[in-house]
Amino acid sequence: MTEQLSSVEERGDVMRAQALAREIFANIANKWALLIINALGENTLRFTELHAAVEGISHKMLTQTLRTLERDGVVNRLVHPTVPPRVDYTLTEAGLSLQTTVNAMCVWTRRHLDTIDEARHHFDAR
Repeated sequence: MTEQLSSVEERGDVMRAQALAREIFANIANKWALLIINALGENTLRFTELHAAVEGISHKMLTQTLRTLERDGVVNRLVHPTVPPRVDYTLTEAGLSLQTTVNAMCVWTRRHLDTIDEARHHFDAR
């Protein structure tokens, strides 16, 4: 009986881990999260600097995405006790590790941009 219970518990742990991984991937694989991670790089930026660096993002979307990235341990938010409050954002160790992957995706995109453009053109012409 203990073996069966252990097997069920392990299967449950695996399913929970897979569900969590899907949720985290969805959080970091959206265009705004990728652009924020890329903009932060190894820098510390304030909200307004991030807003300027991520072209087209609204204040609301930047706030939501930063909160999600902070919750997932990708971004660190440091509030300085000043008036007005100053808030700095940096990538955590996990975020810096993720940035390597994001940079590789950007390199891949630039390398294959012409191919992607051509494929889209042919697809849309059908």
